[in-house]
Amino acid sequence: MAEDTTEKEFGALTKALSEKDAAEFKNLAQNMHYADLADFYEELAEDSRALFAEFVGVKLFAEVVPDIPDTLVEGAIEHFSPEDQGELLDELTDDDLADALQDVSEGAKERYLTLLDPEDKKIMDALLLYGEETAGGRMTTRYGRVHKDMSVKEALEALRKIEEETRSLSRIFVIDDEGCLLGKIKLRSLAFSTWDTSITELMTPVQHDVLASVDQEEAMQMFVKYDMFTLPVVDEYKRLLGVITHDDAMEILEQESTEDIEKMAGVSGEQSEETYLNTTIAQHFKRRFPWLFILALLAILSGYVMLKYDDLMQGAYVLALYLPMIVAAGGNTGGQAATMVIRAMALGELDQGASARVAWKEARLGLILGSLLGTCIGCLTFFLIPALPESFAKLPVGLPVGMFALIAAISLALQITTSTLTGAMLPILARKVKIDPAVVASPAITTIVDVSGLVIYFTVASLLLPSLTQ
Repeated sequence: MAEDTTEKEFGALTKALSEKDAAEFKNLAQNMHYADLADFYEELAEDSRALFAEFVGVKLFAEVVPDIPDTLVEGAIEHFSPEDQGELLDELTDDDLADALQDVSEGAKERYLTLLDPEDKKIMDALLLYGEETAGGRMTTRYGRVHKDMSVKEALEALRKIEEETRSLSRIFVIDDEGCLLGKIKLRSLAFSTWDTSITELMTPVQHDVLASVDQEEAMQMFVKYDMFTLPVVDEYKRLLGVITHDDAMEILEQESTEDIEKMAGVSGEQSEETYLNTTIAQHFKRRFPWLFILALLAILSGYVMLKYDDLMQGAYVLALYLPMIVAAGGNTGGQAATMVIRAMALGELDQGASARVAWKEARLGLILGSLLGTCIGCLTFFLIPALPESFAKLPVGLPVGMFALIAAISLALQITTSTLTGAMLPILARKVKIDPAVVASPAITTIVDVSGLVIYFTVASLLLPSLTQ
């Protein structure tokens, strides 16, 4: 139902835009959510985007800019004259403005900074010191704060002055003369206390804060784990620099999840905020090709292993029956282990010293899974081999069916055990050498365990069928 409503609104906007009816377009736009307007803007051609900006005006467009994909931000701002650009930038909250400035070219950033008033420029200079994906890069400096020596009356008067520009008053922070974080207080506590009550009587300790330099993912984990409304961001001296609000935390969560999913699928490069259909083929190619090329080179090793054991395959074609199963089992179990470990790492459940415990846990689990599956496949072999066409099943003359069952059982048990251990440990190893753990997931692990599966399978077969290798 909501989608139908949005489609109707988009249709009305498109009609007003095509008829160049500015009044109707602005009237429709004012009754829509800014996130929907950002989606509509993204779908437009460049000349229509210019009309969109002209029709909605600076104030409304300023609400849309934070939801426009990063690659389109500079072009969106450039629809306006320098004077209007200054007004637009002034309408943005400081965290949204910092995000916008990080999305544009260096030349544009310098120009936009000159359009800001001295106070806003000072704030931006401070925020831009931190990387885009750090807690400092995501924080806002427009938060509720009061001094420790204030009374309730003085605190309310101070908050009244910054009410319009403050992002959230759900949590108000208490600072000292140096700006150091001392505690927090609820607006409700101020509202229901007598005016002469001191702030120190009402404040409670801040149990969790985050350094401005830490990665945004760590800040998001803390935000979610402790069910916070706002997360204070401090420097190494405990001075309060800003806060991360719940909407920023949700955006970080979406970005990090998308990044991990893409890397687990072998998609590299910088993540685009544009929709799938609006992302160019060139961008898709650039992000997908590198890993595909690397994995293709690694896959050549599989061919080399098969070539090395060609005599064994020639002597017993029936071995080909188990080959896909052995290889696939390794990829599946390795992928499962990697997914579980990467998820645990993303949620902060595994610290740097957990490697040995993870290895021991997954080795035991892999052995149990491998032994059970190997036994099942080995038993199935007694029924499967006799059911095969005679010319296929009787090639290795004089060798019992039980031997093939044993080869399948041992190979599968070893492959699943080693693949589970490999899948669990590769993300941990990647983290130790400062590589994103998601990078070594799915495609990379699958290729690695494919090769290891072939080696295990043919090695076991050659040991149990020595006559075929002589």
